[in-house]
Amino acid sequence: MASKLKPAFDFSGEVAIVTGAGSRMAGEIGNGRATAILLARQGAKVALLDNNPEWAAETQRMIAAEGGTSQVLETDVTDEESCRNSVAKTIALFGSVHILVNVVGVGGAMGDATKIDMQAWDRDFRINVTSMVLMCRHVIPEMRKNGRGAIVNMASVSGLLGGNPSLLYPTSKGAIIQMTRAMAAQHGPENIRVNCVAPGMVFTPMVRGRGMTDEMRQARINQNLMKQEGTAWDVGNGNKEAKWITGLIMPVDGGTTAGKADRPALKADVLAEKNTGIPNSKL
Repeated sequence: MASKLKPAFDFSGEVAIVTGAGSRMAGEIGNGRATAILLARQGAKVALLDNNPEWAAETQRMIAAEGGTSQVLETDVTDEESCRNSVAKTIALFGSVHILVNVVGVGGAMGDATKIDMQAWDRDFRINVTSMVLMCRHVIPEMRKNGRGAIVNMASVSGLLGGNPSLLYPTSKGAIIQMTRAMAAQHGPENIRVNCVAPGMVFTPMVRGRGMTDEMRQARINQNLMKQEGTAWDVGNGNKEAKWITGLIMPVDGGTTAGKADRPALKADVLAEKNTGIPNSKL
């Protein structure tokens, strides 16, 4: 008799850790909060890690309102002992860890190589990159015991494109992308998948907090092919169940990294094809 397949996107019995699970504005949805809520909706028990427990407590309240299960764990992901303790507490609470979503990140210090404050560089690189290594260091041994695991690292399209006035931000996000590929190769034989979500300009509380004007916001929207603004829900939904995918870098950016659809040559090709009925490749 064939075994009964588990329904897709059913994470019942799974335990997830989400770092940066709070949101700096009450009731607002950042990437960590959206990811935690979506995992809980799909049946996972979620450990909500944040250095601000009040922010994470609001996420817990939102999950509880939908009947989900979660627990706030105050954590400084730049400190290895804090990471170790939070992983141990998660296992004590829920029995294991099957999923890790590394969300914590900052815009960080501004400036090019001649201007950036190097102490700020070290601090912010540790927040954006080293924190993910520290969490993985203590989660992967538990995943090995289970014979499986899934890790999702949050990067940015800035790590793919550059073109940012800050040197720190695109450099650190690019490091996450390459780290994901390296980890996927290292841990694939252990049935531990490592993937990366690279959001575009999503209008989250962190983005609002950095002083984005309405004009800047519209300009960002106009950069993507769909001319639509992404949300943290779009990013959270990028963490899909896919048992044969690892090492994937998934831009969630409305097509920003695919190029621009408003190039004059492209418009001419489309118009020619429309008028003649002949594919532009044949013209």
